[in-house]
Amino acid sequence: EHKRKGSLDRLLTSVSSGLSPRKRTTSQCKSEPPLLRTSKRTIYTAGRPPWYNEHGTQSKEAFVIGLCGGSASGKTTVARKIIEALDVPWVVLLSMDSFYKVLTHEQQVTAASNDYNFDHPDAFDFGLLAHTLRKLKLGKSVKIPVYDFTTHGRQKDWKTVYGASVIIFEGIMAFADKELLQLLDMKIFVETDSDIRLVRRLQRDITERGRDIDGVIKQYNKFVKPAFEQYIEPTMRLADIVVPRGGGNMVAIDLIVQHVHSQLEERELSVRAALASAHQAQPLPQTLSVLESTPQVRGMHTIIRNKETSRDEFIFYSKRLMRLLIERALSFLPSESHIVQTPQGEDYEGRTFHGKRITGVSILRAGETMEPALRAVCKDVRIGKILIQTNQDTGEPELHYLRLPKDIGEDHVILMDCTVSTGAAAMMAVRVLLVGDSDGLHRVLMDCTVSTGAAAMMAVRVLLVGDSDGLHRVYWGCWHDGHTYESYW
Repeated sequence: EHKRKGSLDRLLTSVSSGLSPRKRTTSQCKSEPPLLRTSKRTIYTAGRPPWYNEHGTQSKEAFVIGLCGGSASGKTTVARKIIEALDVPWVVLLSMDSFYKVLTHEQQVTAASNDYNFDHPDAFDFGLLAHTLRKLKLGKSVKIPVYDFTTHGRQKDWKTVYGASVIIFEGIMAFADKELLQLLDMKIFVETDSDIRLVRRLQRDITERGRDIDGVIKQYNKFVKPAFEQYIEPTMRLADIVVPRGGGNMVAIDLIVQHVHSQLEERELSVRAALASAHQAQPLPQTLSVLESTPQVRGMHTIIRNKETSRDEFIFYSKRLMRLLIERALSFLPSESHIVQTPQGEDYEGRTFHGKRITGVSILRAGETMEPALRAVCKDVRIGKILIQTNQDTGEPELHYLRLPKDIGEDHVILMDCTVSTGAAAMMAVRVLLVGDSDGLHRVLMDCTVSTGAAAMMAVRVLLVGDSDGLHRVYWGCWHDGHTYESYW
């Protein structure tokens, strides 16, 4: 007992034992109704606006709403109604049920007989939960565990969430941890009459779990009700808003939504305009490379830029130029000496790629035109896609869709785009690749044409082919690990 109390020093309220298992609520993401949905792709009508400034540094945190309440109080219903009423993209619903600890064999035996205390604070992995919520608040991608209540363990494949504008965090212990409380911008307690909660629990356990009514009532009286009174109900005093009657209280939900909207408006950023004028007339960095303007390259540019060129010729010579660009980009990848034996039995000292994998990521839709060239020179290369479009009202880039291969943080990534103006879309694409634990991620950003010029970022090697006259006009930076690394287009 003394050991247990020691492990709960970080909790705000006293705790005891003996609560029955609860129905699992999954953590998930929500966005606007899709514009296009197929078996492979979902593109949303509303995108995620920039969460960084013109230097690439983190300047806008996600707005975090904490939802607390007793078992079957309607927390998830309130969360879903807030999401629907908010009508904003990139909202994440994070449930505490995803963060149950993995049970030992002895604990699994106890859980099988309904004697394991799933509602005790010791049942939750608060360390992982706080770490995940903190990263999401900072706009970074996270992997969320998927808890299997059948095996009482975590599934092999975790859910990946690539940041959010609003995070709704719900759970019976949402206000029980000091570190979690500091991450919440708004705290809501869902108050529902105990009789109603009992009726909901009876319906759920009898219908979904096949239990008898006497057993459910016995568990409720012995475990659930005392636990609520001891360390869930006392956290109501920490709430900014108490919502009586749960999801049926639309007046309270409307007030919550109005406050969140006002907070989001205060956090709006204007990146593209600042990006176009930031740090002008600066020298070009060493990370920028321009494909050598050989007579062949110059000749292809002549054909491509000629307004009299036919469509077939334009496509043919554009593909040739992309192939040269891809092959040049591969020379930036790390290599090491490798000795092989020729058919004649002689040793040949050559070079081989020194890395785990090469992955291509295209910025839709122009970047897709470079994929065939990459596939032609890199066998079995993995391809990811990012769709970034300009909001016609604000003029800012918005992230609408992304599909990245698993474990991309271990790869050398070739980011492909065909046209760049201010570099706002390219900057957002790199920020997406940087939001996770990507210390091992290496990038080569390739571009076919540059208009006004823009900047490269951090350790990103930028390779372009085109008119370099405008390269000195503007540059921008990108943030990583708390430092600003400024480079250029």
